[in-house]
Amino acid sequence: MKKYGLIGYPLSHSFSKKYFTEKFHNEGITDHQYELFPIADIKSLPDLLSENPSLFGLNVTIPHKVNVLCYLNEVDEAAEKIGAVNCISIRSFEGESYLKGYNTDAYGFEESLKPLLGPQHNKALIFGDGGAAKAVKYVLEKLNIEYQAVVRKATSGTILYSEITPEILASHKLLINTTPLGMSPNVDTFPDIDYSLIGPGHLAYDLVYNPLETAFLVKAAAGGARTKNGLEMLHQQAEKAWAIWNK
Repeated sequence: MKKYGLIGYPLSHSFSKKYFTEKFHNEGITDHQYELFPIADIKSLPDLLSENPSLFGLNVTIPHKVNVLCYLNEVDEAAEKIGAVNCISIRSFEGESYLKGYNTDAYGFEESLKPLLGPQHNKALIFGDGGAAKAVKYVLEKLNIEYQAVVRKATSGTILYSEITPEILASHKLLINTTPLGMSPNVDTFPDIDYSLIGPGHLAYDLVYNPLETAFLVKAAAGGARTKNGLEMLHQQAEKAWAIWNK
């Protein structure tokens, strides 16, 4: 039995477990299973691996995307530049586990974003500047799209929501929410911008996928903007992980 799973803490619900369990069932893959491994301390990882010798791959979620790095033998280019890992392939080498880390957040975001881009989307506002924003920045740099991070508390290289002028909103046609604003159960929250300035040339992308239509996307769509939630990004991430594990 080949085993795969998700590490993080807490793991109250998991897109990955549902996705892969259904995938195995639908494709008649009977010798694979996907499990949740809620570990509060990343120091538990070596014990987890020794107790589960049939593990071939792991997904990684908060709070371990960064602190797992010191347990890996190798990371791919995206994970190295972003400084975070959300997928690990596990291979046996001379009796020892060999762990390679990947960042499929960037892949999922890029693949779901690219079909929506027009020539006017050459500048972006990124709402939030946390871990999720790192993958977004990596992709935007790769696509030669200028960006400005917007935060609620001033930090280096960012601006405040109150500093977004009409001129900034007019020139930055790509709007990306990387914060939990609007995520269930807090569905009435949204990035604090002037939505009356959003028009048909804008593209609003929300990494949140629960609910599928956040308040941010509803408000942007009301002005004529094209919108996209984070669900396809998750599907792309999952398929990329599956491809990595089955190389």
